[in-house]
Amino acid sequence: MDMIPESSKAKKRRREEDPEPESSDVDLTSSLERNLTFSDTLVALRIMRAQFPRIDKVAIQPFILQSQLYSSVNDRTQVDRELETLRRNKVLRLFKLNTGQDDHAIMFLDDYLVQIERVVKRMEEKKQGKLEVLEWFKTRVIDSKLGPSIEHQELCILLSQGVKVKDEHISLLINSGVLTRQLIDPNMYWFAIPNIGSVLKGLSQGRKELLSLLNRRRYKEMMLAPLEKKRLRFSPLDMRFHLRDLIGSGHLKTVCTPTGLVVRVSRD
Repeated sequence: MDMIPESSKAKKRRREEDPEPESSDVDLTSSLERNLTFSDTLVALRIMRAQFPRIDKVAIQPFILQSQLYSSVNDRTQVDRELETLRRNKVLRLFKLNTGQDDHAIMFLDDYLVQIERVVKRMEEKKQGKLEVLEWFKTRVIDSKLGPSIEHQELCILLSQGVKVKDEHISLLINSGVLTRQLIDPNMYWFAIPNIGSVLKGLSQGRKELLSLLNRRRYKEMMLAPLEKKRLRFSPLDMRFHLRDLIGSGHLKTVCTPTGLVVRVSRD
């Protein structure tokens, strides 16, 4: 005989019919279709920062691709203008990514400083060399050089301030991942995000996987809602991250239909 009270049965039935969301961050897990575009660059950046996927085994602070902003704010000139203001006001930094394409990442300055602190702790544990240079880099270089690159002599001048900068100091900055040499001009460096290498590999693989998935479909398109729920096998980044990226870079486009948004491979 079933002894469960009627009220408990009703509650159980209601839970089955209307399941609780898995996360309390309901706004962060809402569908891409409902929050694809924004009117303000900073709002878009903050939401995409909050939606950055958790990545196992890689200690990386959230970053946003410039292409994702172009998919989220309709006016690209507005995006570029507002990014420049935020950069000059030291709210965020832009980074040229080593993906073989014209990719730029955006990271809030506070997150970038946390990322560097993680590197310092890791290198302290391994007892790797003259780590004071990373503190000089944070307080002297980052604070005064706001662009994505820096010339060797300027770097040495900013770092020195009463101390002699040696080649091993520069080598440590490169080995720690905060700087990379420009291939065209070895006297120039790109500012870089430490620990991002494996994520960039996944970014490239995820792009190929998503485009391949759509290209195999009859009309090279799919409804956004079910597409967003698919999992990618070769990228630690989620489908939402890749969709925003490929829409913003022009590889994919969205089309409004009576049944919802369709994502389609761009033919031009």
